Formats: sequence, structure tokens, C-alpha cells
Amino acid sequence: MTWEIFYLVCFLFGVTMIGLSFLGGSLHLPHMHLHLPHGGPHAAGGAHGGGATGSDMSFFNFATITAFLAWFGGTGYLLTRYSSLVVAGVLTLAVVAGVVGATIIFWFVARVLLKYDRDLDPADYERVGVLGRISSPIRAGGTGEIIFSQEGTRHTCGARSENGEALPRGSEVIVTRYEKGIAYVRRWEEMAEEEVAGN
Repeated sequence: MTWEIFYLVCFLFGVTMIGLSFLGGSLHLPHMHLHLPHGGPHAAGGAHGGGATGSDMSFFNFATITAFLAWFGGTGYLLTRYSSLVVAGVLTLAVVAGVVGATIIFWFVARVLLKYDRDLDPADYERVGVLGRISSPIRAGGTGEIIFSQEGTRHTCGARSENGEALPRGSEVIVTRYEKGIAYVRRWEEMAEEEVAGN
């Protein structure tokens, strides 16, 4: 195998893997996860839970490895084919180009894509205790709809009155339980009065 073919194979493999990962993400195709060990505060204990953020993401990951191969292979192929550099010179420049490409990808992922990434906390999405407003009136013993805000996003949900009473549109309510996609609610004023009376 000549150096030219070696670089071309590296380039084609890197570009193919980048293309497949892009298609896998945009078309939701099955994909694999590549986890490589790395140094850092979370490497040994295994107590770290959740996704990687920019500060603890390993430099050696699928994206940076494929970027390295593509840049390394492409640079090496072009220099081997169109320059008069010796093998060691081409190899050195190809490695430098690969590291530069991998660093750019790492920086982009760590500083741009993962900037606002954080672990999800199930408590942030708990519906019990949420304050909402009736958007579609609840008939006595029937079902209506509430609208509420959670984690900065507006949501709607089917709702029933906890005690079976009718609730008009615009009433402020609190979710007391949530079962099978239905929120059971009580008037906010009613619950506030009970709490004041209890104190």
C-alpha cells in the first residue's frame, strides 16, 4: 500500500463516518455510541451522572476522531500527490492538519452545542403542584383543558375537577394529581384559603 492510498483511505473513512453520523442524527437511524476513557474529575469514580458538558467532554470522541481522519487523510493525500515533500514532512503536516480539524470540531461541540446542555431533573417536569389556568371550561363531572408554563415552555393538558365541580374558563387552578394524561385540579383560591385556615 502506498502512502497516497493510505491517506485516501483515511480521508474516505473519516468523511463516510461523518456522513453516516449526520444521516443517523437527521433521519433518526439506529446508531452506536463510542465512549472512550478520559482523564478528569469524573473519570475514576463513576459517580458522575448524566450527559457530558463542555467542561467534562473527552477530546477523544467519535466526532473528533472522524474529523482527525478526514483532515489527516485529505491533507496527506493532497501533499503526497501534488507536492515534492518527503514522507516525513507530509506525515507531519497531515498530523498537524488532523489535530487542527479535530480541535475545531471539539471546540464547536464543547463551546457551542453543549453550552446550555444540562442534566434533566424529573422534578422539573412533575405536574403535581403546577399552577395553571382553565383554557377550556370543565363541566361538572366532565373534562376540560388547562394551560400552564413549565421550564419556560407553555403546555396544555386535559383536566378534570378534583371534586367534580364545574370550573369556568380563566380560573386559576393547581394540579393535585396527574393520572393517564389527565390533570386533576382544584381552584387556587380554595387551596390558599385552606392553607390560611390551617395556620
